[in-house]
Amino acid sequence: MQTTKSRDTIKQVHPDIPGWERKIMRWLRLSRSLQVKVYHGYGHTKSMVVYGHVISLGPSPRKKYTNRLWINLFALIRLFIVRPVKYVNVRLKWEGKVIQSRTDKAGFFKLEWSAGTKVAFGWHKIKVEMTDDKGNVLSTGAGSIFIPHSTQFGFISDIDDTFLISHSSDLWKRLYVLFTKNALSRMPFEGVVEHYRLLAHAHTPKEEPNPFFYVSSSEWNLYDYILKFTVVRELPPGVFLLSPLKRFSELLKTGQNRHSGKFMRISRILKAFPKQKFILLGDSSQQDPYIYASIIDHFPGRIHAVYIRDVHHKNQSKVEEVLLNLESKGVTCCFFRHSYEAIIHSRNIGLIE
Repeated sequence: MQTTKSRDTIKQVHPDIPGWERKIMRWLRLSRSLQVKVYHGYGHTKSMVVYGHVISLGPSPRKKYTNRLWINLFALIRLFIVRPVKYVNVRLKWEGKVIQSRTDKAGFFKLEWSAGTKVAFGWHKIKVEMTDDKGNVLSTGAGSIFIPHSTQFGFISDIDDTFLISHSSDLWKRLYVLFTKNALSRMPFEGVVEHYRLLAHAHTPKEEPNPFFYVSSSEWNLYDYILKFTVVRELPPGVFLLSPLKRFSELLKTGQNRHSGKFMRISRILKAFPKQKFILLGDSSQQDPYIYASIIDHFPGRIHAVYIRDVHHKNQSKVEEVLLNLESKGVTCCFFRHSYEAIIHSRNIGLIE
């Protein structure tokens, strides 16, 4: 029997929409249809996890890209016109098992389970269903989960100003780039793609690359945007762990989340893969050096190397002091401006050939 809360939620998901409103929504390229957004998951046989959102209002997928300022501006704004659906049922079926959960007040869900039998290396397709209290399927979303080898290195990389030029330390420059560029016209730092692709194949067969986790203070609103950028620029495929959704009223605060959440997301990765050593990649514009130092203190012996891109010169002396402290603890560090310096360092320490 459906609860009152559940009935009210479903009613809000499927409102009666006048014809004129449908036309406006199409013109704005917004969708009032129920969407189950599934993000790339990760894990191994004993611990697998997938995250996602259920929303009842959101942007339609972008099909065309242009350099026209107003089109890019509105495309970015649309990513923050979202309405999460709270407290509804979601489920995933895996090898005869049914894994169930509910969305929280922000429409976010987490599905976690043990596979029971050995899961092969690689990407595995999954489907998440949203259901009512009777088990009827109301909407579905497709995604993938990545299962790496436990003997490989793992790489945890920040996004903004680590491989994607973003000007994170300057709010107005950051907003200018976000508002005037798109996922195809944004630029990576010179040489960063080559470095990451070399790391992806460090000490592993080419057909079995090392896992990459992209952990950022940017919000889940930007997931499709960032994913498109990494695909177009041919960065190693990876799992994204971003910050909570923001609504339209919070648009100007994008990327300005508290960084404690980033520490927790990195911690979850290390706990999920206790036998692997990790390499951390970040930049000097915000809190990466300090977050990584805390990670090393909490997980001694787990971090093989730290790479920090020097993009905010006012922080240079402070960052150098942090990295010297990490070196004294046996963690090799590279503080660099150009990616070729990082590549040379990776070769010198035997990380890449």
